[in-house]
Amino acid sequence: MSLGYAQKLSYKEDVGDVGMSEFFDTQDVLQHKIKQLAKMIKKSKHLVAFTGAGISTSCGIPDFRGPKGVWTLQREGKGVPEASLPFHRAAPSATHMALVELERAGILKFVISQNVDSLHLRSGIPRHKLSELHGNSFREVCPSCSTEYVRDFEVETIGLKETSRRCCDPKCGAKLKDSVLDWEDELPPKEMKAAEKHCRTADLVLCLGTSLQITPACNIPLKCIRNGGKMVIVNLQQTPKDKRASLVIHGLVDKVMAEVLQLLNMPIAPYVRVDLFQIIFNHVRSVSESKYTKWSLRVISFHGEKAPLPFIESVEVTFPDRPELKTAVLNQQPFLLKRETLKSRPLHMVLWVNFSEGCGCRFISIDLPVDFEASPDDISQDKNIVIQQLKKLANENQYCGQSSIVDRKQLPDSGKTVSTYAVATNIVQYNGLLPSRTSDVSELTNKVNGGQEKVNLDDGIDIFNNIVPSKKVRSALTNKVNGGWEKVNLDDGIGISTNSVSSQKVQSELTNEVNGGQEKINLDDGIDLSTTNSMPSKKARVH
Repeated sequence: MSLGYAQKLSYKEDVGDVGMSEFFDTQDVLQHKIKQLAKMIKKSKHLVAFTGAGISTSCGIPDFRGPKGVWTLQREGKGVPEASLPFHRAAPSATHMALVELERAGILKFVISQNVDSLHLRSGIPRHKLSELHGNSFREVCPSCSTEYVRDFEVETIGLKETSRRCCDPKCGAKLKDSVLDWEDELPPKEMKAAEKHCRTADLVLCLGTSLQITPACNIPLKCIRNGGKMVIVNLQQTPKDKRASLVIHGLVDKVMAEVLQLLNMPIAPYVRVDLFQIIFNHVRSVSESKYTKWSLRVISFHGEKAPLPFIESVEVTFPDRPELKTAVLNQQPFLLKRETLKSRPLHMVLWVNFSEGCGCRFISIDLPVDFEASPDDISQDKNIVIQQLKKLANENQYCGQSSIVDRKQLPDSGKTVSTYAVATNIVQYNGLLPSRTSDVSELTNKVNGGQEKVNLDDGIDIFNNIVPSKKVRSALTNKVNGGWEKVNLDDGIGISTNSVSSQKVQSELTNEVNGGQEKINLDDGIDLSTTNSMPSKKARVH
């Protein structure tokens, strides 16, 4: 649940029961019920999930009616509860990912959600298998052609109002609207129709993390019972529908779903988030001095120049081969740099893209060579394939920060080049109850002399896919010791291998500070980033 969403809603005095007591089944009872649920799911031919705010509380998003819920605190005259991280950076819970595994196995046929946090879509539930009854804070809809746009930023309005963007279809161009309902808005007919259809067909509806109080949504699962199906409720509070359910489980929904999948021999895969952004480079010849050219560089949202870019905090532009050109630090959006340089002299820029709070990867670097007298080659890759490759690579190596160019094109009759990049900004493991974030290549630490030193990976781990090499992640290894920076000598030890060359071993033990203690980072005999190419292995640059 978005705190912004709660504040934007019209005031409503009667929001139902709030501050409800939480109940926990004893361990023996809980285990017995979990086994019952696993058997019911295994036998199900048409399983439907009906979800509420309770499945997102472990993601750092407050619920509505719990002891510290939004409506509970509102009735007590207190402010909106604090979220533990930015809403747009929330990662799916173990429950979200468990549902994805059930869907991929062909067991879960449909998901009905009352949440507006977009976490079902982010987790991997296909849009055509999802009804978002109350809308989605990250989805805009074209009222003319019905095209949907899922954003990486929270849409600024609710109540089905017009936003500041237009439909991208050149034949349409209508103003977009948000998709989130206010109190008096009717449930969207298309979403309702699909939800009711699947509940009538279902032999089992699994209600997760919902108090089942908001009408008419709370009555939809009952359509399953009327047609001979069963309903199971997993929630810490009692609900008005408990007496109609075949099984009621009072336990943490993440624990219940994780153990159910364990009984079904279905491991929950890690969640990897991949974000997109664009770099626009534009240059024109100066009228007054033909040997000079004015150029500009802009880092923008994949969703358009005027769209916010919430996951990037700042951009540093450096010129390694031109010490006379000062480094530019762009701290505010729009991230725009304007310069004038000799047209006859090519530029080599390195962009350090620094990510915002909530990203598992702290930064990446991108090499950007520019030849003013030649046009860059166009690049065109399938976006979805690139995203899947980055997810696979992050999963294999257990850290995020991998990046790749998706496409690059020069606009006709202009000096403007638009490049799209994809980067794995988060990876979350689901070990036990709560998700645990893994390491990223941008911030590792070493334990030296009993203290912590930062290992800064500055410009040298080349990550390739089988088509186009992705950009470098920082690799000039340095340590912060005695208040200053010293260089780390790993004896040329971070090797990146191909199919025919084995990687080298990292010569020092890397650790992360986690929960006040030390956690060893296992780089599996080095960082082995195998490709399908037969090129010789590259060594990370160590300065």
